[in-house]
Amino acid sequence: MAVKGEVIEKIAALMTAAFGLVAALAWNGAIRAIFAEVFGDPDELVAMLIYAIIVTIVAVILTIWIAKVAEKAKPKEAEK
Repeated sequence: MAVKGEVIEKIAALMTAAFGLVAALAWNGAIRAIFAEVFGDPDELVAMLIYAIIVTIVAVILTIWIAKVAEKAKPKEAEK
């Protein structure tokens, strides 16, 4: 595999990890809000859950798109 293909593969992996981290942080905030709601001190639970869902959906869509772009780049590198 050429260096360019490896770089694209690594960038795709790092971007995927970054989106996963953003989704995880969103869910962390939502879960914290649930606990605050159950145990007192409500802190915009619905808004945090909606945020977590939206961020997760966006992360999944972008992850799929990034994987497709990286996959399309592989055959081009193999031809060279």
